[in-house]
Amino acid sequence: MRLRQSASALSRCSAEVLGGRYRLDEVIGSGGAGDVHRGFDLRLKRPVAVKVFRVGTGVDMEERFHNEAVILARLQHPGLVTVYDAGRHNGRAYLVMELIEGPTLKARISAGPLAPGETAALGADLARALAHAHEAGIVHRDVKPSNIILDATGRPHLTDFGISRLLDATTHTATGTLVGTAAYLSPEQVLGQPVGPSADVYALGLVLLECITSRLEYDGAPLEAAIARLHRRPDLPDSLPEELADLLRDMTSLEARDRPAAVECARALTAMADTTGPVAVPCPAD
Repeated sequence: MRLRQSASALSRCSAEVLGGRYRLDEVIGSGGAGDVHRGFDLRLKRPVAVKVFRVGTGVDMEERFHNEAVILARLQHPGLVTVYDAGRHNGRAYLVMELIEGPTLKARISAGPLAPGETAALGADLARALAHAHEAGIVHRDVKPSNIILDATGRPHLTDFGISRLLDATTHTATGTLVGTAAYLSPEQVLGQPVGPSADVYALGLVLLECITSRLEYDGAPLEAAIARLHRRPDLPDSLPEELADLLRDMTSLEARDRPAAVECARALTAMADTTGPVAVPCPAD
């Protein structure tokens, strides 16, 4: 026991510290733009999550990243992972966030489908979080199960809010090649058209459908998966309650103007939600 404690203390002493303040501990997540570490704020003596972005984003992109981080830090909502700080260390940009202990929604879905009532409750919380951000003029652009963390009570928290628009490749490159999280892109993103709040509503609709079916609606290679939504609507299970099926159909409309606003989705989903409690969090694997 004493040996393990000594090894742990040695590891902390040798850990990298960003900006003279944020100690980086183990990696708890990775994405296209960087890695997320469990960290510790040495000044305020509290655990944090630190996302460290990979080198090579360019000066203009770094400036836009910092400006966006300032905006995100002003967002305060129980369904959003709070941003505490942003900076640069040895040429790398980093973002300091609230640490939410729990699995991602992706992990929860992999354990099995959610009931319609559970799905509606989870969706209501996420829709309220999106509505709050949309009112502030911020669009996520990359709503997906791996960007949603469930806390100890099963409540969802949306992370990487807005940063994905700047540093994660979820739109077209300069050569017109589609890259990124193709499974959840809205039709307007696939077509390279202007993107607004309705793109988040579309993605949330696909996420909620995936909660119920426990499978990707648009699977396969990125380009094929992205184009598929332009040729067919999502396949909704016949067993879905009619009200929920109608809402998901509206949320995933091909035309952005036909989708309800996030605040309208929140109201509708709240009315359909299972009142027995939040989403059950799966037991961690041994």
